[in-house]
Amino acid sequence: MSFCAAARVNALGSAPQFHNAVFCVIKIFLQVLGWLIAHTPEPLLDGLCGLLGRLMLLVAARRRRLVYSNLDHAFPDRSRDWKRKIARESSRRLFETVLISAAAPYLSEKRIRSMVTAAPEIAKFFGEHQAAPFPMLICVPHFAYWETLTWLSLFVPQPPPQFGVIFRPLNNSTLDAWVKRTRERFGMRLLSRKTGLQEAFKFLKSNSAVALLFDQNAGMNGALTTLFGRVCSTTELTDLLARKYQARASVCYPRRLGFWRLRFEDPEIPSAPAGANVALEANRWLETALSSDDNLCASWLWSHDRWRNQDMPDRRFRLEAKRDLLTEDLAAHGLAELPRRTRFWIRLPNWLGDVVMALPLLRALRASRPDAEITLIGKAVFLPFLKMTGVADRLEALPSRENGYFRSFWRMRHQFPDTYVLFTHSFRGDLEAWLTRARQRFGVVWPGKHRPLLTHRYDVPADFVEAERHQFEVWQNYFRRFGLVKEIERTPLRLDLPAAPNDASRSGNSTTTVLPHANDVVFGFIAGSENTPEKRWPIEHWRTLIQALAAVYPQAQFKLFGTKNDQPITSSIASGLGAKVEDIAGKTDLPRYIEELRRCTILVTNDTGGMHLANSCGVPLIALFGPTNPIRTGPIYSAPFEILQPPGCPRTGGGKLVDLRPETVLASVRRLVPAAAIRE
Repeated sequence: MSFCAAARVNALGSAPQFHNAVFCVIKIFLQVLGWLIAHTPEPLLDGLCGLLGRLMLLVAARRRRLVYSNLDHAFPDRSRDWKRKIARESSRRLFETVLISAAAPYLSEKRIRSMVTAAPEIAKFFGEHQAAPFPMLICVPHFAYWETLTWLSLFVPQPPPQFGVIFRPLNNSTLDAWVKRTRERFGMRLLSRKTGLQEAFKFLKSNSAVALLFDQNAGMNGALTTLFGRVCSTTELTDLLARKYQARASVCYPRRLGFWRLRFEDPEIPSAPAGANVALEANRWLETALSSDDNLCASWLWSHDRWRNQDMPDRRFRLEAKRDLLTEDLAAHGLAELPRRTRFWIRLPNWLGDVVMALPLLRALRASRPDAEITLIGKAVFLPFLKMTGVADRLEALPSRENGYFRSFWRMRHQFPDTYVLFTHSFRGDLEAWLTRARQRFGVVWPGKHRPLLTHRYDVPADFVEAERHQFEVWQNYFRRFGLVKEIERTPLRLDLPAAPNDASRSGNSTTTVLPHANDVVFGFIAGSENTPEKRWPIEHWRTLIQALAAVYPQAQFKLFGTKNDQPITSSIASGLGAKVEDIAGKTDLPRYIEELRRCTILVTNDTGGMHLANSCGVPLIALFGPTNPIRTGPIYSAPFEILQPPGCPRTGGGKLVDLRPETVLASVRRLVPAAAIRE
């Protein structure tokens, strides 16, 4: 155990510019401060702690948000008033703990005995130990007043001959020696995590007692477990000691009865099946205690980041620690899968094609973070399609651009997202994320660009030639940067949507031949382009192609796809071509659009979002690229496709689609859909 006030200067000990004289001054200051606190009337200290607790929640915005976020994650169904009450009381008790820790060296034994009592189970537990000694392991939760447990030996009938507590030493020897001396006044030995573990082993081996904090923020050296359904890294030292020495484990903690009035309680960890992990059992006890007892809940230090290990930026997109106990933890809770309690919000791109290309990465994230509740934020028109993919737990439509757009994001801050991942590159998107107050905001930053509202960024290398690399590769590198590596490689480039009636799955590559059945040949065409007229193949070329295809495939059907804005184009193409040409532009919602696309034998398309959508659904296609760059924005999924560009067009785009002749497109269609393969 460490002295709370002294711990605040712990980091200073590693700075070479601070000399021993400085720490002597700090030590004297803490001694004077502690003496003054110990001799100040308690009612005055009580009022001061109440004031400081409220002040912290008022002015320390980051700490306030952490408190309320932790409470909201742990108790999503409790009322806001209840959370506010617990937050205020927990903040007050934090300062009560700091003051009593500072005053502890100057409190007499008589005064301590007037402040503290012990529950009957403590006498019972230690009495059993006295009658028949056994290794005793005391697990200490991080409640307020937790450092007062160094007084425990004053309140047991017969303390064990050796009683140690494992603590994290300070970096300065002067302060560390003072803390140890003041905390060992009543016989409990402080055993350093760095040098004292062997002594702890000896204590247990000789049937004595060892106490230690069981922590849910053990970093990479801990084990993956859950606390209130959120993945954390729990120290396994409790389990290691219990197993190695067959120790009886209990949870000892101070129950606050009033200002500086405590009762030590020491329930044994409930009996568990043979071989059960003590660390997991201690976490389960803690969850039950905090959920059922508001007094204990208010003593839990909610201003500490219990789940920080899984917030580490470099591995934010994956779960990682020294060991993985999640399967065992879930079994202990009677669960088949991880609760999705870590809130990942994903701001999707604004264009359909980009949304479709982002999906493999979202599926990889889903596999890598099974504990994540994934919320996708995007245009309302995309949400039915996104629901079909099954990649998200929640869908959030972008608010109207009218009054209140940014106010809507500000209101979202009460949902306490943990992580906000942006596929957009605009200041507007960054401001949206900032307004939600998500603590971690991830984005891609191109050379020469500035995105000050991000907290974590993937910087595209200066030598990355954008025209020669696919946009999807940038996003892959972005997700790899923050820990998503293996899952990206394992995620197949296909999208398994619910099957449409009579729909056959298709997959392959650009060399695959499509073999349709008789009376089942449907040629689809996407002749529009939502944002760039230059990307549209001329209307007359489309009409010429359809007429030529009708001559080669007399039994075929033809469908024109598009939005309402494309209707002037599609109606001009269909005019006079007969009943076999069906114009459904603007007549389908997105799910129906997908269903109709999947019925196509092959699709001829401009460079549009519909091209990527069809490609993701396994529809073979021929994509017409002129001014745009197929290397950067071409199809990425494994369905058959072929890229056609005008004669003389650079491979990175820049040509005019009017120069791409219908005869060239017809030849590609005939190569992929041989007429001889169709039964008459």
